[in-house]
Amino acid sequence: MGTLTAVCRVHQLLPDEGSVGVTAIDKRPVVGPVRVKALGAYGDVQTDREHHGGRDKALYAYAQEAADRWAAELAREVPPGLFGENLRTSGVDVDGAEIGERWRIGTGEDALEVEVTMPRTPCATFARRLGEERWVKRFTRSGVPGAYLRVVRPGTISAGDAVEVLLRPGHGVGVGRWLADADPADARTLLACAADGGLDLAPDLREALLPASRR
Repeated sequence: MGTLTAVCRVHQLLPDEGSVGVTAIDKRPVVGPVRVKALGAYGDVQTDREHHGGRDKALYAYAQEAADRWAAELAREVPPGLFGENLRTSGVDVDGAEIGERWRIGTGEDALEVEVTMPRTPCATFARRLGEERWVKRFTRSGVPGAYLRVVRPGTISAGDAVEVLLRPGHGVGVGRWLADADPADARTLLACAADGGLDLAPDLREALLPASRR
């Protein structure tokens, strides 16, 4: 069982060179409980809603263990929220989480239940925020992209809450592995699971799986 070490939401909108002109990637930890519903954490926003947010990307989780790895490689701190994540975890295999895996965060009747939908795909806005050379390619190949989450049951969460894996589908395709390799066999496995009714694929992921499965 792991721990939710920080809950982050947008601190301020920042100017950005992209097509929208502003970005909500500046997430920072908040103190106290945060209500989470189908579209994400209360008080959080997305500016580019074509590519961010929505029910299949309601939350973005990133592991402290992966952040520590980047901190060592980049020789800089990677505090909670720097990557635009809503949830920073410890002791949770976020990047090894299978697509369709379900977690409970917190305890009691108001615990939050979420489902892993896909890896985070790095974009130009993320690269501009980090200012690191060849960042999109490096992050993609790293195997530690973090996971987007769909809200299965709304709840209220706080830093320090327990994170428990409730269900693992068993197909073996984790978010980090899929983004780094996009293996055709993995694509076919996920599509087959969806066809059998055992996996509710996000449309964005399905769009990536179909061409990969034909290679």
